[in-house]
Amino acid sequence: AELVDLLYWRDLQRTGVVFGASLFLLLSLSVCSIISVISYVALALLSVTISFRIYKGILQAVQKSEDGHPFKMYLDKDVGISSELVHKYGDTALAHFNSLIKELRRLFLVEDLVDSLKFAVLMWILTYVGALFNGLTLLILGLIGAFSWPVIYEKHQAQIDHYYGLVNKQIKDVLGKIQAKIPGAKPKTE
Repeated sequence: AELVDLLYWRDLQRTGVVFGASLFLLLSLSVCSIISVISYVALALLSVTISFRIYKGILQAVQKSEDGHPFKMYLDKDVGISSELVHKYGDTALAHFNSLIKELRRLFLVEDLVDSLKFAVLMWILTYVGALFNGLTLLILGLIGAFSWPVIYEKHQAQIDHYYGLVNKQIKDVLGKIQAKIPGAKPKTE
C-alpha cells in the first residue's frame, strides 16, 4: 500500500523526494562511476552533518545550554536488520529464483515449442533494444515510467482499456493463425 501511494503521487512531497533522488542517482551513474557517485553523496552528507553538529555546538556554547548531541535520537535507534526479516525475504527470493530456473529449463529444452519460439522472438527483439539502449538508460526510462504511468492510467483508464482490448484481440488473432500453421503446436486453452 505504501508503494502504491508513492507511485500514484498521493503524498506529493514524499514522492517528489523519492523520484527526484532516484532519478538524480541514476543520471549521476550515467555520467560518473559508482565509486565516484557514492563518494560524492557521502561527502555531501558528511558536510551537512558536520556543519550542523558544529553549528549546534557553537549555539549551545553561546546560549550556555546543555542540549547534548544534536543527533542523539538517531544514534540511539537500532539500525540492525533482524534475522527473521532476512529469512523472510531470503526465502521469497529463493522461491522466485527456483521458479525462474525451472522456467528457463523448460524454455531452453523446448518442453513447449510455442513458448520456446515466443521466448526466442523476445530474445531477438531484446538484441535490438540492447543495441539502442544500455541497461542504465532502461533503468532511467523504467523509473520515469513507474512514476508516470499509474497517474496517466488513472486519469485515462477507459480509453487505455479500450485500445488495449483492441490490440490484445489483434495479437491473439495473429498468434492463433501462426499456431495453426506450425506443425505440432497446440493452442493453449484458457
